[in-house]
Amino acid sequence: GFLLGITILLQIISGIFLGLHYTSDINSAYFSIFFIIREIYYGWCLRYLHSNASSFVFLFIFLHLGRAISYGSYFYNPNTWFSGIIIIFFLMGTAFMGYVLPLGQMSLWGVTVITNLLSAFPSLIEWLSGGHYIYNPTFKRFFVFHFLFPFLLCGFLLYHIFNLHFLSSNNPLRNSTNNKIAFFPFIISKDFYGMILISYLYLLQIHFGFSSFSHPDNALEACGLLTPLHIVPEWYFLCQYAMLKAVPNKNAGFIVLLTSIFVLFYFMRSLSISFYFIVWVTSRF
Repeated sequence: GFLLGITILLQIISGIFLGLHYTSDINSAYFSIFFIIREIYYGWCLRYLHSNASSFVFLFIFLHLGRAISYGSYFYNPNTWFSGIIIIFFLMGTAFMGYVLPLGQMSLWGVTVITNLLSAFPSLIEWLSGGHYIYNPTFKRFFVFHFLFPFLLCGFLLYHIFNLHFLSSNNPLRNSTNNKIAFFPFIISKDFYGMILISYLYLLQIHFGFSSFSHPDNALEACGLLTPLHIVPEWYFLCQYAMLKAVPNKNAGFIVLLTSIFVLFYFMRSLSISFYFIVWVTSRF
């Protein structure tokens, strides 16, 4: 959780500096990215820090979510669980809209595919995109929401930490034994070691693998007349992409995708019922 908070904080700080130089106009967005990389002092570092750190954010949030599931946090502290799932939703929305902003080939066609999933609802695409297709109002709206969502996320993050410390962190025994561990120097030293580790990972990725997480087609300027051979999202959305590809019907695939995300809200209730059922059955025998 500490590493996840550090990565989100780095994303917000780097995003603010990038937003000072980014132009959300559809005719200038692609070239403003190259202006940041080539002309701004250490702009290349900010740009690749921001683009690569999103992968680290989702890496740590998947590990954090897996830990919460394995430790039974949905049962031990449901308020922390629910606020954490809302944070995941905000991160997914922020990451998707941020991926669109560089206006590469994959960015343009990725947002075209996702917005077309809303075609089952009358006039929803026109209301969201500001027209009948992806154009200037769409990118301006996505930039505004991409800039505002992290600050809303910070509010839920504070609420998440408040609920966490109200009952203390969870552990495999599902009780509050963590309160007996001194915050200084034990927990501080552990978190400091993790911060040094991710700093090394950040430096290696920014300086040696700066574009390794991105699709090569996204380095090309977006063209509405040339469709990429394979429209694929970033690696952290490949699970949802596989669901859309597995279901032939577009509306059914969209329902399956939403269900796979919202099922996390019912995770606590369903597993708690299963837990009590198993306890009841074993007690009978």
